[in-house]
Amino acid sequence: MTPPERPRRLNLQQRSTLAGEAAAASAEVEHELRTPSDPGAAAFFDVDNTIMQGASIFHLARGLHRREFFTTREIASAAWKQAYFRVVGVEDPEHVADARNSALSFIAGHTTTELEELTEEIFDEAMAHRIWPGTRALAQLHLDEGQRVWLVTAAPVEIASVIARRLGLTGAMGTVAEHVDGVYTGRLVGDLLHGPAKAEAVKALAAREELDLARCSAYSDSSNDLPMLSLVGDPCAINPDARLRAYARAHGWRVRDYRTGRKAARAGVVGAAVAGAVTGAVAAGVSLRGRGRGA
Repeated sequence: MTPPERPRRLNLQQRSTLAGEAAAASAEVEHELRTPSDPGAAAFFDVDNTIMQGASIFHLARGLHRREFFTTREIASAAWKQAYFRVVGVEDPEHVADARNSALSFIAGHTTTELEELTEEIFDEAMAHRIWPGTRALAQLHLDEGQRVWLVTAAPVEIASVIARRLGLTGAMGTVAEHVDGVYTGRLVGDLLHGPAKAEAVKALAAREELDLARCSAYSDSSNDLPMLSLVGDPCAINPDARLRAYARAHGWRVRDYRTGRKAARAGVVGAAVAGAVTGAVAAGVSLRGRGRGA
């Protein structure tokens, strides 16, 4: 999307607000099979380790690497971040900072259509079989009740939209990369859709769609999404990290864990915030290196 005029330097709150507003403005609404019978309520789902196992952007990165979009050295860096994410369970602030400061320059000059078409292919190859059946069933329950369902993720909105479309959901909000006439400029609109920015996106969408947030639900695995989860009347922790699990239990929230016992126990011992930032870091960095850079 082409962003509105904005100050040259924005503080964290301003970047989060802008990212949320951009995500809500670009939220794709699919052609639904029927008009929602309960239009005032909706459900919001995080993607990585909530809807699907692992980081969606890593699977996209691997698919782009196979198509020679970037070098083996770059995919090795992405693999390391994915391993850190999956095994250690801690978001590395340096990954987030690197992503925010420089990485989207790599997609400058590529078209939105190009990325969307490749994402469709790679979803079939590497993502479809990683969808958690339990979380997918929860999303379907909301649809069956006549409510709309949106994905909310730090991954690029192009990826989120493909996943939402393939799962038959209403639409998606994700990190918005600035583009002009369908060509990426290499800059973010605001910031990664992570943490407080997700809450801003949900609030903006709720205002646009006239949703009653007290009647809405939200699902995530990460304590980083507490701002979003705390907005709604029905929050639920899915495959939660230790901090989110403790918070959910203390506040009487629902908890669902679809991992094996070993994986769940390991996540509880590690005790850290997982998901959004690492997804966004890889999204904004290694994984979208373009052919134009000589890969």
